[in-house]
Amino acid sequence: MYSTLFVTVIATAVVLVLAAYVIAKLIGPRSYNKIKGEPYECGIPTHGSSWLPVSIGYYLFAILFLMFDIETVFLYPWAIAVKDFGVMAIASIGFFLLVLVFGLAYAWRKGALEWK
Repeated sequence: MYSTLFVTVIATAVVLVLAAYVIAKLIGPRSYNKIKGEPYECGIPTHGSSWLPVSIGYYLFAILFLMFDIETVFLYPWAIAVKDFGVMAIASIGFFLLVLVFGLAYAWRKGALEWK
């Protein structure tokens, strides 16, 4: 029963995605020119290349932010289930938070949180 439902859902998803793609290709505008391919800089004409090197620190900071932001989402289900599981839930979240603290300390020590 579940396999038939699963196949139906997947087939419906594939058909809907393909239908949306085909309809967009059929009725979408088709005007291509060089100006539309250029990056938009708030109405100011660009000077030189728009592909500038960006410091790796920005990427590291963003990845660390996402990592800790997503990890805190896991605290919400734990907060709801802690009263049902008792000591085991407290021990598991303690270990989870310990890993987070060690990760933050490692990133801090390596200088990933400093702007240079």
